[in-house]
Amino acid sequence: MNDIQTVSTFAPIERADAEASQGRLIFKALRRHKLAMLGGIVVVILYFVALFCEFLAPFNPEEARSSAVFHPPQALHFIDFDDDGGWAIKPHVRAMKLTRDKLTLATTFVPHTEQKIYLSFFGKGTQYKLWNLIPLDRHLLVSSDPSKRFYLLGADRLGRDVLSRLAHGTRVSMSIGLVGVGVSLVLGLILGGISGYVGGIVDGVIQRVVELIMSLPTIPLWLGLGAALPMDWSPTTRYFAITVILSLIGWPELARVVRGRFLALRTEDFVIAAKLDGGGPQRVIFRHMMPSMVSHIIASVTLAIPGMLIAETALSFLGLGLTPPTISWGVLLKEAQNISTMAQAPWLFLPAIAVSIAVLALNFFGDGLRDAADPYAQGSH
Repeated sequence: MNDIQTVSTFAPIERADAEASQGRLIFKALRRHKLAMLGGIVVVILYFVALFCEFLAPFNPEEARSSAVFHPPQALHFIDFDDDGGWAIKPHVRAMKLTRDKLTLATTFVPHTEQKIYLSFFGKGTQYKLWNLIPLDRHLLVSSDPSKRFYLLGADRLGRDVLSRLAHGTRVSMSIGLVGVGVSLVLGLILGGISGYVGGIVDGVIQRVVELIMSLPTIPLWLGLGAALPMDWSPTTRYFAITVILSLIGWPELARVVRGRFLALRTEDFVIAAKLDGGGPQRVIFRHMMPSMVSHIIASVTLAIPGMLIAETALSFLGLGLTPPTISWGVLLKEAQNISTMAQAPWLFLPAIAVSIAVLALNFFGDGLRDAADPYAQGSH
């Protein structure tokens, strides 16, 4: 009786898994991977910040104030207590005043015990164009008094708000990895697909080119190509040039993955049947072979984005990539090159933390996606 009940209990689950689509099985396997889900949430948040950085940034990232040079971060408080012991929910920060040490003459910021800067959500602030198209003046968080500034993540050596610059840098750094991987994906699919499907001499030539590029030392190659860019180019031109450089370096790894999958699939029964049915190479590749490896391609792309992100950050940090007035995490990290500056304003190292979080999140998500790419194998464990 117990055996009969066991069969009747598990049979519907197995039938549902057998009839589910590949995408649903992958998502089901991915949900069991806690680190991958956490990484995916972080990645979504980062791209949300990149998409709406003008709205999330409280101020213009290029607006400098001499009175706020190396202004320290201010803690955000939500509960405000009055003199009578009552309280209310009022977001605010403690104001800080600039003082000078009598012995060293060094300037420091000290909390102003009596003055508070009240903040409001979705208030009107500096005007901007969302995606350079839609004129708006609403920000996520603004000061109730426009004459008073607040610095949740501090200010840099020119008195510019680090939070605003970090939000705008997220757009450039995260998008250059996405665009670069997109170009690498096209090159990898075309050359890797031709290599794996045609084989023979064509496969040998393409693989020798792949091995040649992969044998080159990566960092010196980045530095050499980055240094070859004219310094008088506009920020937009340098942005696309860096993207192309990173793409030309990053495609061989993806091409090898695609070639390996094509070599495994071209002897499968459904591929042979498609060829015998009169299907040409283009139809066999795009209608039969490509759909069966979409999940593996997505996983490979997800794992390739961190490499692009680190490459851009390293080039910009060394002054060979993006340059001001373009704002990226690598450009922001140039502010942290000076040891004395870091001792005075350690919050300028925050872009490095952002890079670390982004790389870890993308790697966790990519690893989980790669493990979930074969849901039938997952269910057999």
